[in-house]
Amino acid sequence: MSFETLGLGPNLLRAIKESGYETPTPIQASSIPLILEGRDLTGIAQTGTGKTAAFTLPMLEKLDDRAKKSGRTGTRALVLSPTRELVVQIGENVSTYSKYVQLRVAQVYGGVGEGPQKQALRRGDELVIATPGRLMDLMDQGCVDFSGLEYLVLDEADRMMDMGFMPQLRQLQEIIPNKRQNMLFSATFPPRVERLA
Repeated sequence: MSFETLGLGPNLLRAIKESGYETPTPIQASSIPLILEGRDLTGIAQTGTGKTAAFTLPMLEKLDDRAKKSGRTGTRALVLSPTRELVVQIGENVSTYSKYVQLRVAQVYGGVGEGPQKQALRRGDELVIATPGRLMDLMDQGCVDFSGLEYLVLDEADRMMDMGFMPQLRQLQEIIPNKRQNMLFSATFPPRVERLA
């Protein structure tokens, strides 16, 4: 199996090839076609198996395709991850994969000044990658408009639960549109993550 057979467009395939990737991992081969079809998805795979590409590649494809067709702007995709380091890592992967895609991406996490993050959220960057705590802080300040949100990804869901982010996830769920595509990725699938899914 190759990335060409999964339904990704030429812009992403070019970036993937330039990154040196040739064959999708099992989680990528299973997830990418389903996400491209618009289905909700729960993906369970160990760390280091390519989960980030499994959700970012098809989401970038859909964001790029719809932007060309509709010309819509504003935040359309949200990826939640438990730590600043993971947000930065996902952001780096997105930067690599979206090399030939016109897309604004915001990284939102604590431990740094809020100014640039507020500006990106008010501007309506299409893809927001965030930790729940900082995102909720900025939402409380009125910096975020998720009315056009189409995609929600919970990455490392088991770690988010371990770190006590369930109240923020519940609060966020009340704010974002009900009609959206949901993706949950986790290294393990204990009962509490199953309930979240």
